Amino acid sequence: MSTVLIVDDSKTSRSMLRNILTENGYEVVAEAENGQEGYDKYCELKPDFVTLDITMPILDGIQTLTKIKEFDPLAKVIMVTAAGQKGKMLEAIKIGAAEFVTKPFETNQIISILESIK
Repeated sequence: MSTVLIVDDSKTSRSMLRNILTENGYEVVAEAENGQEGYDKYCELKPDFVTLDITMPILDGIQTLTKIKEFDPLAKVIMVTAAGQKGKMLEAIKIGAAEFVTKPFETNQIISILESIK
C-alpha cells in the first residue's frame, strides 16, 4: 500500500483528500497544516507521495517543495492549487513537482495522477 502525506492549511481539503485516498487503497500516514510541519513530517516519515497546497502559512507550497526536493530529490510531490495560480504551478514544475491538481478535487483525477507517477 502506498503512503501519502497531505499538506494543506484547509481542514476541509485535508479531510476530502484523506477520504479520496483511503477509499482508493492509499494509506495517509500524516497530515500537516503548514509547510514547515509538512517538511518535518516528510523527513520523519518519508511517504511515497505528498499532496502539497501552494498557499499556506509559515512556508508556502513552493518553499516547502524546494526544501523537500533538497532533502530527497526523488520525492513525488503533487501540488494542489486553486484556480488562477498558473505562474506558481509552472514554478513548482521547474522545481520538480511531479504533477498538480486543482481544487475542487475530482477523485478520478487524483487517483489517475497517483497511478501515473508510481
